[in-house]
Amino acid sequence: MKEVIAIVRINMMNQTKKALTEAGIDAYFAREAQGRGKGFINPRVLEGAEQGYEEAASVLGEKGKLYPKRMITVVVEDDRAGDVVRTLIAANQTGMPGDGKIFVLPVIDAMRVRTGESGAEAIQ
Repeated sequence: MKEVIAIVRINMMNQTKKALTEAGIDAYFAREAQGRGKGFINPRVLEGAEQGYEEAASVLGEKGKLYPKRMITVVVEDDRAGDVVRTLIAANQTGMPGDGKIFVLPVIDAMRVRTGESGAEAIQ
């Protein structure tokens, strides 16, 4: 089993849910998150901040800001992980910074609390 974790723009959530449903992925978690990428710092602004210019320092302060995102978690059998990743990319790719990140991790086991099923049966 694989856990696919995607961090996406908040405004892309509706089309992401639709894409997952159309791909046959009905079970997933979504939660609010905040974060930021590495971004770019203009060296002239950095130099101005080091020299004590308040305007430059205030611009740099914005670079550390955390932005609202959504984190989606999907656990699937190994052979479905690639489909989930491709679906998430297709639904969220704009070609602009901030499109998000996807992580794929191994899952050792899963248990369904209601029935006691484990492994692949617990996630189907």
